[in-house]
Amino acid sequence: MNRINNILSFLIGIAIFSTSCGNDDDPGVVIDEPATYSFTRDGESTVSFSGQTTRTLMAEEIVSALSNTDFTVDEIDAMFAHTEGNNDFTDENNFGLNESSKNVRSKTAASADLFASNTTLSATIREDFDGWIAAQVNEVFPNWNSDASEGVAGQIQEAGGGSIRYVNAKGLEYNQAFAKGLIGALMVDQILNNYVSTAVLDAGTNVEDNDAGIRAEGKSYTNMEHKWDEAYGYAYAKATDEANPNATLGEGDSFLFKYIGRVEADEDFTGIAADIYNAFKLGRAAIVAGDYETRDEQTEIIREKISMIIGIRAVYYLQQGKAGLEVETIDYASVFHDLSEAYGFVYSLQFTRDPMTNTPYFTNAEVNAMLDDLMEGNGFWDVTPAKLDEISTDIAARFSFTVEEAGS
Repeated sequence: MNRINNILSFLIGIAIFSTSCGNDDDPGVVIDEPATYSFTRDGESTVSFSGQTTRTLMAEEIVSALSNTDFTVDEIDAMFAHTEGNNDFTDENNFGLNESSKNVRSKTAASADLFASNTTLSATIREDFDGWIAAQVNEVFPNWNSDASEGVAGQIQEAGGGSIRYVNAKGLEYNQAFAKGLIGALMVDQILNNYVSTAVLDAGTNVEDNDAGIRAEGKSYTNMEHKWDEAYGYAYAKATDEANPNATLGEGDSFLFKYIGRVEADEDFTGIAADIYNAFKLGRAAIVAGDYETRDEQTEIIREKISMIIGIRAVYYLQQGKAGLEVETIDYASVFHDLSEAYGFVYSLQFTRDPMTNTPYFTNAEVNAMLDDLMEGNGFWDVTPAKLDEISTDIAARFSFTVEEAGS
């Protein structure tokens, strides 16, 4: 009996050691992983991502302005490329948006890994967003109260007195393209290709400073800790409980956090929210412990799972649009809304990151080819279920899920 107890004690000891030690090659490194994303030093929180909260709140107001015909192109452009001190935002959250030196446009398609050496593509992508703003105001706003039809922008109402959608001549909602495209170009790009990148985390003397506990000037955190927190902020800035975001998963947000919640609610992908959150939490704890191998392992998880969110939702909305086209009486407003969301998520695929290849799951050229297919001819008025299936299959083939799993 004593022998059995000794064996059990030994096995329990191994289990405890395994959960607290993040580096098998250096058993001296012990990771103290907290229950929630809460890290302190000398009694003071070391977690800070106010810049990400600022930009997320700005983005919310920009998307709202795209559905308000009182706004001009210049006014929405000013919100997108905000200059410190300009009165561009209502700032209902009292976060000091107008006084901020930050803006959304400068961080759109601006990651170190993808765009530092490709400023031409970065500029082209920003011009896409500028173009959607201009087109919404110049094409859709003038026809706000007119009925849309093939080749004519305007409004179209969902069946049964449902929501009114405002579309361009090809059935596309520019505000949806902008909002869902921004999930990729801002949130996903900054997380996957910037702040969890070794090029950013290990820049300059960050490793030596982190090992020595040298903090950023006047701050409670090291530079490396702060970079990781900034990645975290682009996912969870709008969570009611920032340290434990899964408690109110997806609520109060229009961007990445919202769709982590939507994918988590699909029984085919239950657990993905915890995978993402736990990787952020363990990666941050690994930085505190100076265990960069474990940190980088969590980076791979974050890249894979957040990329999946984009791929899944692209296929989901394509398949919802397809289903809407296959009924006897087509509710075009509903179909166009689904396909507009699909358009934005397809656009966002170019900002994903495949851990196996260390490149986006889809290139800019591949993304544009899929979008061209959707917009061919009269766009959503003409698109066929077969075409939507073809694009869905192409997307799912790059990931570890099926069209059936993502589309339901």
